[in-house]
Amino acid sequence: MTQDTSLPAVSVIMPVLNEERHLRSSVRHILEQEYAGELEVVIALGPSEDRTDAIAAELVAETAENPRARVHTVPNPTGRTPAGLNAAIKASRHPVVVRVDGHGMLSPDYIATAVRLLEETGAANVGGIMHAEGENAWEDAVAAAMTSKIGVGNAAFHTGGQAGEAETVYLGVFRREVLEQQGGYNEEFIRAQDWELNFRIREAGGLVWFSPELRVSYRPRPSVRALAKQYRNYGRWRHVVARYHAGSINLRYLAPPAAVCALAAGVVVGALVTPWGFVVPGGYLAAIAAGSLPAGAGLPLAARARIPVALATMHMSWGWGFLTSPRKLAKKVVASRREPVRQG
Repeated sequence: MTQDTSLPAVSVIMPVLNEERHLRSSVRHILEQEYAGELEVVIALGPSEDRTDAIAAELVAETAENPRARVHTVPNPTGRTPAGLNAAIKASRHPVVVRVDGHGMLSPDYIATAVRLLEETGAANVGGIMHAEGENAWEDAVAAAMTSKIGVGNAAFHTGGQAGEAETVYLGVFRREVLEQQGGYNEEFIRAQDWELNFRIREAGGLVWFSPELRVSYRPRPSVRALAKQYRNYGRWRHVVARYHAGSINLRYLAPPAAVCALAAGVVVGALVTPWGFVVPGGYLAAIAAGSLPAGAGLPLAARARIPVALATMHMSWGWGFLTSPRKLAKKVVASRREPVRQG
């Protein structure tokens, strides 16, 4: 593709840790973008225990002579996502900054569409749909659960929706001056750092914009254990956010911890008082089984059979993480609060 110097140059930042399975494919989806402007990819390397660093080094060598799109790396010794993002932002050069994860696959027109939306809306940050796609029966089941309302409620970046102003978006495509104005990501937010940064952007008067035109394919966690850990951390850090910003919680976020409490109470009552207590866990199992039917439409039987397991893992792990989130973690995060910075 011939380079068009009239288009803004774009920096793609990627914090990675143990991403040997998907890193090369993720970077290929960036380098093959239908965007004629200059690109650079900055990979922040955490202390991986697999071949991630070697693959990144290969990508650097393979693009060294590419005049339009090159890959660079920077170290991220902590391995924490927000620290890696900040290191990559600091090492990058261009006026538009695109965040991508090491297991995310950009749609071919993602960057071109995002640059257009930044111009059309005047937004500080634009983002779109986290489109989960599996590579086997279990991952297909998780993908179906993650894109269904019974799995994630009405979150637009999972299930889609109308374009418009948003509280937060998946990943994000930013104006560099906004990132620099706000001082980047708060590194105490090991999770939910996107929400916290977008909160500061909005408080400073910036616009965060969701558009279903933007689509990133996402590879789900490959096992029940990995999915449980992911969603436990989601719940843990959503409670931190609730303590950090009073009023940010709603019924959608309270549903999983309420379900955990209700199921536990039902089992105890059923075992110690009356068998009627088992109506609660029985009703929950029936509900997720019924909800799995539309979620699994068109999938093979092996994937459809796993959807209830994926749903229960997501609900229970998120709820347990929320309920057990330590107050001291929120206190540490609150102490690191950064005030939104408005343009002078």
